[in-house]
Amino acid sequence: MEVKETPVTKNYSRNIVDASLFMGKSFGIAWGPNGLLLHCNSSTINLQKAATDNVVRDENNKVREELIDSCFDSPLNFHKEINHETKEVEVDDYKIKIQKLVCDRLSLSHICRSYISIIEKQLEVSGLSPSKRVMLMHQVLVWELIKVLFSSREISSLDPDMEALPLIRRAEFSYWLQESVMHRVQDEISSLNDSNDLQHLFLLLTGRQLDTAVELSASRGDVRLACLLSQAGGSMFNRSDLDHQLNLWKTNGLDFSFIEKERIKILELLSGNIHEALGDMNIDWKRFIGLLMWYQLPPDSDLISIFQTYHRLLENGRAPYPVPVYIDEGVVENSWTPGNDRFDLAYYLMILHGSEEREFGILKTMFSAFASSHDPLDHHMIWHQRAVLEAVGTFSCDDLHVLDIGFVSQLLSLGHCHWAIYVVLHMSHREDYPNLQARVIKEILFQFCETWSGQESQREFIEELGVPSAWMHEALAVYHAYYGNSLNALEHYLGCGFWQKAHSTFISLVAHSLFLSGKHSEIWRIATSMEEHKSEIENWDVGAGIYMTFYTLRISLEEDDDAMTEMQVSLKKKNDECKEFFNRLKESLAVWDSRLPLDARMVYAKMAEEISDLLVGDPGEGSSIEDKLECFSTIFDSPIPDDILSCHLQSAISHFALHLTEAVS
Repeated sequence: MEVKETPVTKNYSRNIVDASLFMGKSFGIAWGPNGLLLHCNSSTINLQKAATDNVVRDENNKVREELIDSCFDSPLNFHKEINHETKEVEVDDYKIKIQKLVCDRLSLSHICRSYISIIEKQLEVSGLSPSKRVMLMHQVLVWELIKVLFSSREISSLDPDMEALPLIRRAEFSYWLQESVMHRVQDEISSLNDSNDLQHLFLLLTGRQLDTAVELSASRGDVRLACLLSQAGGSMFNRSDLDHQLNLWKTNGLDFSFIEKERIKILELLSGNIHEALGDMNIDWKRFIGLLMWYQLPPDSDLISIFQTYHRLLENGRAPYPVPVYIDEGVVENSWTPGNDRFDLAYYLMILHGSEEREFGILKTMFSAFASSHDPLDHHMIWHQRAVLEAVGTFSCDDLHVLDIGFVSQLLSLGHCHWAIYVVLHMSHREDYPNLQARVIKEILFQFCETWSGQESQREFIEELGVPSAWMHEALAVYHAYYGNSLNALEHYLGCGFWQKAHSTFISLVAHSLFLSGKHSEIWRIATSMEEHKSEIENWDVGAGIYMTFYTLRISLEEDDDAMTEMQVSLKKKNDECKEFFNRLKESLAVWDSRLPLDARMVYAKMAEEISDLLVGDPGEGSSIEDKLECFSTIFDSPIPDDILSCHLQSAISHFALHLTEAVS
């Protein structure tokens, strides 16, 4: 169909064009640079771009520089400040330094607080969408949970016994739960009628806001209930007494229509019967774990037993699933179904805490983007969380490269090539893929050459990381060669030691241009830089060696005979040197053939012409006429143009006539 604009030239989508332009039905999906995606069916073209930068956009879909800094630069700068250990890996003739974060559990609290401070600065940015704020608050909670579950404290004489440390960790986790569910409790309370105090109390209990619950109960005159609430989650004897009383009421046929249902629910909860208390009420998974810990399990239960209890109930279908935060908070439409193993990162951390000494197969799912964000292309914070958790010894895994590459892609989409290479150097080293990091780094250097080479700060950063300069020169050489800048390409070929490629570029593209521009010193500099490696260069003698021989021979022929009497070279010897040079010129023309452009052939002719002029220009005293005529014979066999050759022919005839005249006389 006729269209005025094509989708390729104007970046339009959903345009109807002739599908044969895209190879008909054989056309599949084509990826372009920077996440560009082109796909079509029989008549529709779709041009789209992978949105790897959603995390740095505000509610108006505008990229914010302050978000780029707080999401990427600041966390990575802090990551760089933490201690690292390095391992040198040899790749071909070069070495790169694989890095790994090193920290202990004593310093974990400080690290978590630092990351939280960085996230809080993001929350201060104006114009953030509500869903993005939910995600940021979740990141704060995750760092808090990492600190609670995995950090250690220094033991001193003022600290409690070691046996009390699990209870301290339990108390910290309890506080974390209360903080993380507080907003849910308040939201549900705000939707209640003012007269429904008992339901208000029950909701307060689900978030363990006991002080508020006791005050509310006492203010409405229900002092006995306030006393019970003040002891909630305490002695197991109190719980069993409450449970016994409820059972007596049921067995003795108490008419429960004379007591509020909400009061019974509160009493069931205080007795530890959380399922009876909840009934058909839907509750989020974090509050359910809280109910287990606060009201059902003994108050001295450690976190591992709490998590295991929840896991058993989950497997039996008697607990709410630990859905990711974006589903739990309603950020996106609920597309979750039981059994898809897509849980919230906080739940995975709980599993990790309870499985520290056993191997488990949840790491790939745990450190996927879906565990913490509805954006499948956002790995900017989970990469740091993985690095810190692995550094403190909670797990060890060398098969999380999908996470690394996902984060690298995000950084590259923002033009942060230096940080992308930094992340690559932190990828786990594997003996079965020893060159993995090197290959990825080279791909980045080649594909994004224009980006990193155009920013001096990035280039210096990459050099500081220990990336071989030869790899950077190679990428720059290919980049400049692509854009037709042969001289710059040659310089970088020399920089990376690609002597054969440098030599062919010099002969076929660079040398003749410099020669015609009169830049003879530049030609000499480049040629001498390659001469040390001429054993590695094919056709050196009929390539760059031609130019070096020309300059050396020209200097020799230009020597002043009066000043260099003792070193004067005979005309015959000079003729032999020139003949050898001309033969090499002709051989060079034959070897390089079509690879030599017209300008290069013209340079060869100029070199032959200049040497010819010097050879017969001042033959020197005492030279025989036979030697002079032999010089002309050499010139006639050189690759100089016919018009120049005719001039030398006339000169030769004059010399020959003079010789005959002298012979007759």
